[in-house]
Amino acid sequence: MRVKICGLKDCADVEAAAQAGARYIGLNFFPKSPRYVSPAQAADLAVVTPFGVAKVALVVNATDAEIDEIITNVPLDILQLHGAETPGRVAEIRARIGLPVMKAIGVADHADIAQISDYEAVADQILVDAKPPKNAVLPGGNGLSFDWRLISGRKWQRPWMLAGGLVPNNVAEAIRLTGAQQVDVSSGVESTKGVKDVALIKAFIEAAGVVG
Repeated sequence: MRVKICGLKDCADVEAAAQAGARYIGLNFFPKSPRYVSPAQAADLAVVTPFGVAKVALVVNATDAEIDEIITNVPLDILQLHGAETPGRVAEIRARIGLPVMKAIGVADHADIAQISDYEAVADQILVDAKPPKNAVLPGGNGLSFDWRLISGRKWQRPWMLAGGLVPNNVAEAIRLTGAQQVDVSSGVESTKGVKDVALIKAFIEAAGVVG
């Protein structure tokens, strides 16, 4: 089981997440998010991230110039596309930056799941997330889940990660129902919006079944 703690803004939280067993840390570059970090802030967070923990940059419909600024200033391992990027745009970004790309897909019903196959051909990983409400400011991190039974027993060609409304008290059930081998959490381990809680991070990782 691999856990991603997303939306980290504090060096101590990055270190705590890694020590608790997180395999990914997420850095949010979406300016409207309460979890936003600038490239300069993210560079400091990347420095304290232990070897073996993947550093993931979350962007939303970013331009080439915005992506270039991030990857030039921050040593990253994965770029997470969390906007309305088309399969063509995903392929274009992946070819241009030379980094693995994770594409987030918002799910509310079977029709949303159907598009995952289109992105498997161009992304290195898929993030299966809850679809945000209409007119939502944030594309993710809203604390909402979807009906996990929609993806129960499904197999995809690419590695995939489950997100959306996960908290320490429900992550084990979500894993059981979906068969996920990777999970992603942001708001579910916060004391207030945008502020991570180390105790909740540790509880989440433990509940997900990570040992050591």
